[in-house]
Amino acid sequence: MTNTAPLRLETLLGDYPQTKALKSGALTSPLVSFEFAPYKSAFQGFKPMVREGRFDFGELAIVTYLQAKAAGKPYVLAPATIYARSQLAMIVYNAERGMLRPEDLPGRRVGVRSYTQTTGTWIRGTLRNDYGVDTDKVTWVTFEDPHLPAVKDPPRLELMGPGKNPLDMLLAGEVDAAILAAVPDDKRLKPLFPDPEAAAKAWEKKHGTIPINHLMVVKSSLSQERPDVVREVYRLLREGKRQGGDNPVLLYGVETMRKTLDVMIGYCLQQGLIERRYTVDELFDETTRALPAG
Repeated sequence: MTNTAPLRLETLLGDYPQTKALKSGALTSPLVSFEFAPYKSAFQGFKPMVREGRFDFGELAIVTYLQAKAAGKPYVLAPATIYARSQLAMIVYNAERGMLRPEDLPGRRVGVRSYTQTTGTWIRGTLRNDYGVDTDKVTWVTFEDPHLPAVKDPPRLELMGPGKNPLDMLLAGEVDAAILAAVPDDKRLKPLFPDPEAAAKAWEKKHGTIPINHLMVVKSSLSQERPDVVREVYRLLREGKRQGGDNPVLLYGVETMRKTLDVMIGYCLQQGLIERRYTVDELFDETTRALPAG
């Protein structure tokens, strides 16, 4: 007798409008079911994913994926954006200690959760390539090691011990600026880019795309052995996006996200996060490269 039970996937997905229907069980499939990881934030599962291969399917930061690919980890990218946001509003300074502009950063200290954090990579790339800031002359103060143990952080980096965080250090004057996951409502905090929304729109116009943070990944073996399951998971994500409000920053399809991936690959190479420049097509396999846009 043929086993017709859906294939159960160990899954890492955060709570977003576009994942709500899938995670609540409102979206189901006869082909696949999901065992969702209990993490409060998806990034807590990135280390178990790339170090232990714990998940069959889920979201992964694009920088971490590029480094995992370089390390030969058994995951393949699929062209579905799980999480994206405007990046440039996330770097702030303490106005009580004087004004700070992008061009003032060389010789200063900037806090960021991890040097390999995707938002930090986007911001450093923008500072260097669009504002002429020598980011190698900035001291980057970090609080976590890379997701992959083989990855070595570059020079001019200080790793803080337990009990420290970038916001507290910024308010105490121990760093000059900080890249935050979320900027609290505090009148002391001002954006490094005076008008981050206008700066973001200028970046998007120049590059013809938008920056992204987390993308869908699947185990390579799953993509090779069950392409029907991969296509079904992708379909469910697209339907979840539609039900969640069809957010335009959630790019789907290789050609739709080709420009943003190419820019990020260049930023990662420039910042020493990867050792060679991948082509966009190398990030996908035959199954995931053929998944539709929209």
